[in-house]
Amino acid sequence: MDNEQQSYDLIIIGAGPAGLAAAIYTSRASLSTLVIDESMAGGQVKTTHQVANYPGFVDPIAGHELARNMRDQAARFGTRFELAAEISAIQLDKPEKTVTIDSTQYSTRNIILATGSSPRLLNVPGEIEYKGSGVSFCATCDGEFYKDKDVTVIGGGNSAMEESLLLLQMVKSLTVIHQFDELQAEKITANKVLNNPKTKILWSHEPREFIKSGEKMVTKAENLKTKEIVTLESDGIFIFAGMVPNTTLFKNSSLNLSEQGYILANENMETNLSGVYAAGDVRVKKYRQITTAISDGTIAALSIIQKR
Repeated sequence: MDNEQQSYDLIIIGAGPAGLAAAIYTSRASLSTLVIDESMAGGQVKTTHQVANYPGFVDPIAGHELARNMRDQAARFGTRFELAAEISAIQLDKPEKTVTIDSTQYSTRNIILATGSSPRLLNVPGEIEYKGSGVSFCATCDGEFYKDKDVTVIGGGNSAMEESLLLLQMVKSLTVIHQFDELQAEKITANKVLNNPKTKILWSHEPREFIKSGEKMVTKAENLKTKEIVTLESDGIFIFAGMVPNTTLFKNSSLNLSEQGYILANENMETNLSGVYAAGDVRVKKYRQITTAISDGTIAALSIIQKR
């Protein structure tokens, strides 16, 4: 069967805050806009327990609710969505960009890449095997399953400590395994975790294997100073080792990426490819927050609108 063809003024890959903010602006400007995402709308925001630092909300708002509001606002202005969609092909190098999903090919002369980032894997045995059955990468998603239980956290950066604070509201105890002698998170966040009586820290250790033993999870960790292997048993393991950009989809294009794989874009969110923009956590930038992602999306949208 021949592919169906659909054309839009703008296609946005990624339905997180950056992509949704851009869609709100372009749809209001009467640009036909299609947002595509392999998941549901919201990006990482939809799995955030509460958002307390988003301007305009005096009281914290649930992440999934904020994400839904953004999606509904874009839809209200006419944005089309293809969610839970698997992209089988994408062409960025030609003036007419194309995105193929199943038997439908979507075309546009302007595209915003807002695919975000994903948790960095440790590449430790058991990490993938027990994902979802003892190993988790998201406290807001799975923390409630460990209410009044013992958990292990891998990592000492901002994301690890922020997620740990959420877990500490639910769990019986929390043991942090960290490769250094001090936490890398912001001091105010780190101190909240360190000063909680439920917290234990295993300094200068790295996990070497995760094993499921009945209903328990076992972490084998190496002391980086003595090389001794210690065994720690808990009810669940949460891994927070940073993020990696979701740019695999663009690896066959001429898109310029940093050494870490993030998209290079200028202050107008323009990449090295004409008509291709990048916004949000997927691009090279210093800070990655909901508000900075929305700023990126807004700038990309205005750059496109003003080209008309």
